[in-house]
Amino acid sequence: MEDADFEGTLVLEQLAAIGKVDDFFDAIDSDDVERSRLLMKRANVEPSVIAVVIRKIEEGGAEH
Repeated sequence: MEDADFEGTLVLEQLAAIGKVDDFFDAIDSDDVERSRLLMKRANVEPSVIAVVIRKIEEGGAEH
């Protein structure tokens, strides 16, 4: 997956399905990359998408 193909809404939909959107944003706001990764994994987000999200978090480019 390339950054140009990234669709954050899909990640949020999957997190919403398990009731973890607020927890995910809290993890991002706290720069807790590992918690963000675990929440996405728990929500069955594809590993390639998780990698893009983590890279965006680490670069400070995650929009929310």
